[in-house]
Amino acid sequence: MSFVISANELKVRGVSAIESALAEHREVVVSVRGHDRYVVMELSEYHRLRECELEVALLEARADVAAGRTVRESPEAHLARLDAMA
Repeated sequence: MSFVISANELKVRGVSAIESALAEHREVVVSVRGHDRYVVMELSEYHRLRECELEVALLEARADVAAGRTVRESPEAHLARLDAMA
């Protein structure tokens, strides 16, 4: 679950506001004028999420290959096909 801090609190307390919130929560939402705008998290958590995204992309690519949703062509043919799409 995330914890919300206001931009004003962040302005007053600085990074310590984020550090104390992250001590108990996985992410901190920064609210600006009452609207949630940003998410702050430990860098290790960000890297974990990126790995998850990349794993999903790899699984999707493998599924596309297995289902025959790919095109085998030379780099030149690929560029020509892209030009034709534009």
